[in-house]
Formats: sequence, C-alpha cells, structure tokens
Amino acid sequence: MNAARTAATAARVLRQLRHDPRSIALMLLVPVLMLTLLRFVFDGSPKAFDGIGASLLGIFPLITMFLVTSIATLRERTSGTLERLLAMPLGKGDLIAGYALAFGAVAVLQSLLATGLALWALGLDVVGSPWLLLLVALLDALLGTALGLFVSAFAASEFQAVQFMPAVIFPQLLLCGLFAARDTMHPVLEGLSDVLPMSYAVDGMTQVLTHTDMTADFVRDAVIVAACALLVLALGAVTLRRRTP
Repeated sequence: MNAARTAATAARVLRQLRHDPRSIALMLLVPVLMLTLLRFVFDGSPKAFDGIGASLLGIFPLITMFLVTSIATLRERTSGTLERLLAMPLGKGDLIAGYALAFGAVAVLQSLLATGLALWALGLDVVGSPWLLLLVALLDALLGTALGLFVSAFAASEFQAVQFMPAVIFPQLLLCGLFAARDTMHPVLEGLSDVLPMSYAVDGMTQVLTHTDMTADFVRDAVIVAACALLVLALGAVTLRRRTP
C-alpha cells in the first residue's frame, strides 16, 4: 500500500461527497432523527430510553454507513470510475483504504453529532464516560463502512446492494441482545451471536451504560469490533472487482 495514493483516493471521495448533499444529509441527519424519534417514543419512561438508546446509538450509524458506502462504491464501479482508477498504479488496498478513510471521516462527524445530541439534548443518562460512548459509536460506524465496501463487490445494481441489508444487518440486529439477553437465547442462536460483531458493539455500549470506569470487558468488545472492521476491509480489498459483469 502507498500512503500518498490512499490519501489521494480519500480526498477524491470527499470531493465527490461535497457535491452530494443528499448523501451527506443521509449519513449525518438520519441517526440524529432516529434517536430523537426514539426519545419521544419512550417519553413516559426515560429509563427505557437510557437502556435501548445507548445500544441504538451504535446501531443507527452502522446501518446508515453500510447503506451509503455500499451504494456509493457500486456506483463507482457501474459508472466505470473504478475500472479507470485500477488501470492506474493504484492497488486494491490503496483504493479500499482511501474509501475507508473518507467515509471514516464522515463517520467521525456522524458519531460526534449523534452522541452529543443523545447525551446533552435528549438526556441519555450513562454512568460511564461519554468519550467511551463516542468511541463505540465511531467503531460501529467504521464497521458499517467496512461491511458496505465489502458487500458492494457482490451486488450488480444499487437495488441489489440495498437487498444485502436484510441478509447482513438484520440477523445481527436480532441476535445482538437488543431484544432479548443473549444468554437466554437458544444455544445455537447464542453461539451464532458470539461470532457477530454487532453483539460486541451492544455489549460495549452496555458496559459504558452501567460502569463508571473502563472495564476489561469494554476493552475486549472495542478491540473485537475494531478487528472485525479491519478484517472486513481486508476481505473487501481481496474481493474488489474492476467492473460489474
């Protein structure tokens, strides 16, 4: 990999995003609007909002970044941009890393906005440090970016890219412990949840919600989510195709 080529790719993607206000609005505002809606859904029971809001603070950015990155990358391929870029001395790793850096920068803004709103405007009450909450939200957004880049290699159209969401995101959403404690699930489902990264994202948020200090479990959860994001990015570089058949 070449740092200059990776930085140039990231700068090009950011320039393109600057001219696409709809995508920027989708990435930055949708998690904020969903959290605001959730707050007023639980208007009569703030404790319930604290319990589920912290988990969804990580899940909403993951879903939005997954959608935007998968469609944006696929659009690059179908328009022929990806083929032209890879005809130059640009490695697949440089390309994927550049996309990850660009969308990662947006993920930082998205996480700052969503976490700040949840804590100081919507009254989300957490025992732990807000910085740890922000860290998990950011890692979740980066994981969504990595998953979106990865699945874009297997989609032939933007419609197909959207269809990957029920296959990639929904099972994780059901098994992450948001709706039922993971240790109360059927043993097969509990074992499956143990290998899905969103489970550790929710566990990490729960650690911040219930502990004043950084626990060993929190460190484990954060490392697992970060490692999964890096692994998926590496798989995305391996499976990247120059053009859609």
